[in-house]
Amino acid sequence: MILRLVKMEFTIMNTTKFLTYFESINHKINKMPGLVNLKLYQDLNNPNVVFTHSTWLNEESLENYKKSKLFGEIWPKTKKLFASDAVTWSLVLK
Repeated sequence: MILRLVKMEFTIMNTTKFLTYFESINHKINKMPGLVNLKLYQDLNNPNVVFTHSTWLNEESLENYKKSKLFGEIWPKTKKLFASDAVTWSLVLK
């Protein structure tokens, strides 16, 4: 299993835009083959910082998602809302 964490920081005005957008696409991401779980977290002290936490069956499933048409549509729209570059971690569940 692969745990993927993505930390994103948005501008004040764009945080709500992202949260609304995520709500509208969440169901599409959840249909991706190999995705076990997807959660969204918002920092308690800085609400402009948001994390996605996804669990994938294996690295191949994650890579297939990153190469998918869906990701190709989602990521550019999301990046436009950033206040700074995203930080990502791919971790192996033990």
